[in-house]
Amino acid sequence: MDQETYVLVHGAWHGAWCWRPVERLLEAAGARVFTPTLTGLGDRAHLLTPDVGLDTHIADVRAAIETEELRDVVLVGHSYAGMVVTGVAAEIPDRIKRLVIVDGFLPEAGEAAIRLLPEHAAAHYLESAEANDGLVIDPRPVANLGVTDQQVIDELTPRLTPQPAKTYMDSIGRGLGELPFTGDYLLCSGWRTPFARFAERADSAGWNVTELDADHEVLVTNPELLAQHLLQSGAAASAD
Repeated sequence: MDQETYVLVHGAWHGAWCWRPVERLLEAAGARVFTPTLTGLGDRAHLLTPDVGLDTHIADVRAAIETEELRDVVLVGHSYAGMVVTGVAAEIPDRIKRLVIVDGFLPEAGEAAIRLLPEHAAAHYLESAEANDGLVIDPRPVANLGVTDQQVIDELTPRLTPQPAKTYMDSIGRGLGELPFTGDYLLCSGWRTPFARFAERADSAGWNVTELDADHEVLVTNPELLAQHLLQSGAAASAD
């Protein structure tokens, strides 16, 4: 069996660090794993400027794939990164074998993340951006993401970094309708997820949709469950 290649893209306020538990499990199963950190976040927080937007993050992931000369990629986006990986897959579909969204956005062309959030959440994000001179959106409390283990909350909270605000305000150029393939949507239904509408959108587009009994931070709180489903996605892609 050929070695699977995964590119795992983190969501808002996170960095490549959040994928380490899943990365270890995928590598133990024989996969190659790449975890780019998006500009202005995590270990690249020092690169934040007012110009860092959605297109920057799409370029980050596309560059990671192209400079590593990766092909037949299982491209995975968590949360906000659903915007990013959809854009990447629409730009370089010839390098993508399977697209997987984990409890995140699945946008159509012209949509912006801020307009895809529930109204109350969008209001909080806009208020935070305004308080930060339009530069960043402060991290949301981890407990708001369905995490109940205080130890996990205490470990994650200090590692989160403010999200470049422009990434949520920018509209995506090419979206779901431009993808020449279907993918997998993993909805984390163990919390009050705001992403159910995108699971429905994925289902309508012919994607495989699976509900995981997990909170939004499943990549940290239940990496075994997520790794199992990502390996299944890779196997399904190989069988196509």
